[in-house]
Amino acid sequence: MHIVIMGCGRVGSTLAHILEDRGNTVAVIDRDPEAFRRLRPAFKGDRVTGIGFDRDVLARAGIERADSFAAVSSGDNSNIIAARVARETFGVRQVAARIYDPRRAEVYERLGIPTVATVRWTADQMLRKLLPEGAEPLWRDATGKIVLSQVSVSPEWIGEPVKLVEASAGTRIAYIDRLGEAIVPQPGTVLQQGDVVHVIAPENDLDRIEAAFASRERGGH
Repeated sequence: MHIVIMGCGRVGSTLAHILEDRGNTVAVIDRDPEAFRRLRPAFKGDRVTGIGFDRDVLARAGIERADSFAAVSSGDNSNIIAARVARETFGVRQVAARIYDPRRAEVYERLGIPTVATVRWTADQMLRKLLPEGAEPLWRDATGKIVLSQVSVSPEWIGEPVKLVEASAGTRIAYIDRLGEAIVPQPGTVLQQGDVVHVIAPENDLDRIEAAFASRERGGH
């Protein structure tokens, strides 16, 4: 794959090295030629000086043959403009933009531009380190409304089919961590001792879902 990265800061340079190590060809764009010092001496990709949403600059970076484009400069506006040019002008299918303002991230997601809301993501990661395990969602979408969260399951549910637990909680189990291996539950999957259950749901439904997993009403079946 050929991948174009706009922005050669810490994120852009790290991303470039990882992608190159995985066998991809990489071109990095930055308006400041000094930024390329962050790239290791052995970096084989192209270093393109210029504005990342300029069509000629993108062409020099090989955007016309690119499989993916990442906009990770320090400016929200530049990132989203560049991402839209890459997708709408050059037809790059895999596009992502780093956005600092989570409110903007929600708007851009609705426009079909996948975003990484840096401030919210960092805050979530810090909360996961500071709070008890499971207290903070593992992932949330750009709107902040849909979350992936670990939920505690009452021992009373052990040995029961997943579909029965889902029906009681009114949600779907995204995956189960079983002995260190992630499994997607099938219709016949049964909860086992030690299973760590994860659900994807609206955040404002989590309290209700957690309550349903934490206790079992035996009169309903």
